[in-house]
Amino acid sequence: MSERTLTMAYADPPYPGQSERLYGDHPDYAGEVDHHELVCDLLARYPDGWALSTSVRALPAVLRHCPDRVLVCCWLKRATSPPMGDNRMYSWEPVVLCDTPNPTSPTRIHCEANADQYTFRAKREGYVVGAKPRAFSFWLFDAMGLRPTDELVDVFPGSGAVGEAWAEWRAQERLAV
Repeated sequence: MSERTLTMAYADPPYPGQSERLYGDHPDYAGEVDHHELVCDLLARYPDGWALSTSVRALPAVLRHCPDRVLVCCWLKRATSPPMGDNRMYSWEPVVLCDTPNPTSPTRIHCEANADQYTFRAKREGYVVGAKPRAFSFWLFDAMGLRPTDELVDVFPGSGAVGEAWAEWRAQERLAV
């Protein structure tokens, strides 16, 4: 008997208050994201589970819209952005998981990976600020408990980096457990 295919979502919207500043010139720009509406939509459309990236500053407000059953994970960036107007260097970003199945193998609830904006990838044509690196994406898929047979919907595809990583992750050889 095979397990049913799960459909889960990953949402990496412009972080609250950053939309126009960072993405106003992007062809997909649609204004500020209503995070209450976004969480309600994720809960309704993706009962198998979802993940949502946000900023440290926005986390309390975003969590007010989430059910109590969420798990907050951490993406720790080895290289950090310059201070954001308050002399703090934001070196991590929260990732909220909701209703995702348990991973099939031990998986940390944090990921340590450089953001592409501090690597050679940022210099390529078409780079979008905030694009998630491959290492982050691979960790996310494991943390969400995704299987290669499942479906992942990238709600805010932006650069397409998560979708590319998903295709690569699904194609990997896996050991039978």
